[in-house]
Amino acid sequence: MASLPSFFSSSSPLHLDSTLFRAPINGGRVRACLSVELQGPSSTKLRKGQLGCSSEEVIDSERKLFVGTYARAPVVLSSGKGCKLYDLEGREYLDMAAGIAVNSLGHGDPDWLQAVTEQANTVSHVSNLFHSIPQVELAKRLVAKSFADRVFFTNSGTEANEAAIKFARKFQRFSHTGSKDSPPVEFIAFSNCFHGRTMGALALTSKEHYRAPFEPVMPGVTFLPYGDIEAATNLILKGKIAAVFVEPIQGEGGIFSATKEFLLSLRNACDEAGTLLVFDEIQCGLGRNGHLWAHEAYGVYPDIMTLAKPLAGGLPIGAVLVTERVAAAINYGDHGSTFAGSPLVCNAAVAVVDKISDPEFLLSVSRKGEYMKNLLKQKLGENSHVKEVRGQGLIIGIELDVPAGPLVEACRNLGLLILTAGQGNVVRLVPPLIITEQELELAAKILLECIPVLG
Repeated sequence: MASLPSFFSSSSPLHLDSTLFRAPINGGRVRACLSVELQGPSSTKLRKGQLGCSSEEVIDSERKLFVGTYARAPVVLSSGKGCKLYDLEGREYLDMAAGIAVNSLGHGDPDWLQAVTEQANTVSHVSNLFHSIPQVELAKRLVAKSFADRVFFTNSGTEANEAAIKFARKFQRFSHTGSKDSPPVEFIAFSNCFHGRTMGALALTSKEHYRAPFEPVMPGVTFLPYGDIEAATNLILKGKIAAVFVEPIQGEGGIFSATKEFLLSLRNACDEAGTLLVFDEIQCGLGRNGHLWAHEAYGVYPDIMTLAKPLAGGLPIGAVLVTERVAAAINYGDHGSTFAGSPLVCNAAVAVVDKISDPEFLLSVSRKGEYMKNLLKQKLGENSHVKEVRGQGLIIGIELDVPAGPLVEACRNLGLLILTAGQGNVVRLVPPLIITEQELELAAKILLECIPVLG
């Protein structure tokens, strides 16, 4: 790995001139932060011309037209290439958010583009009343590269978790056929977890402010402290739990990683009680931690795994991977979806899986993740507001003792897109997995410049 860049050896503050972002949208060179010149995408001008309006007009229209569920940043993104995004005015941003850990291959990956274009020119949707080759090809890859025997496709992560809830309930009913005992129907989830916003997945999500406006949600969910082996084991062994839902690495919750001992204890207790173990890898899976699946870092395997965010490179997809034992309980008509697993989306996902599953690609993610954590620890670790830098691979959290919002805004003003997590006090870095060390250095440099806004 390359050594730390020389500009980090200075104790003097960095000075970034944010005025360097502005540039004419002419398909030529776009001047970026830190006086770095990068080639702006030629499509930016065309896209703005098609819209025929400014960022301010777009934002104003959104306020009048959309249901007010999103507190969006005041940015209208119009094009991107690699790890760079551009707004309508030609301003360049280094993307360390990746569409909330979705765009693992960045923007405009040529293999992904070819897969989408070729399939769009062939057939894009046929429904699940018929067979299609891309769907089978994707399923083959997911089964061959995982613990699973079978796959069910959905359109999103929350839908994948909804399917997993139904599969767990059906499995328990199937397993208790002829038994005098009622099948277990309850669930365990953990503190700081996030499993989605539809009603079943919402019931499994720990933050009360997500659930409270929509109660009553699905009953029968117990939240336990993440990592509490004794509490989880004791409850599982009571025999009332249909399934345990757990994220090997919590993303929305604040970038907390499970320990091997914790996951192994869940596996052992579930085996003893006949409970299913569900790993939610919607954010942490598919290469994000330097392994194809996050749980491979622990050597502990689930009965069910849910996937979504990066799987189709930005197109909507989710997947539920299950063992044959679980699949045997599911019959025709038990679940379904009109759009899920369309040929277009699955062909895109094949391109993503083929690229990310390459061992050299995964090794590069691990190396770049360690490099970035070292940069952040060396340069931000002494700041009084920084409590911890943590994570695996390219899912990294910077925990602060104050809200992270002002830092996120300051970084955005200097051309760096980052996210929050936890209780709003964690900076979440989930860049495209193709990001370079030079781009990681730039991100760390902007963070270092902006962190004084925390006071």
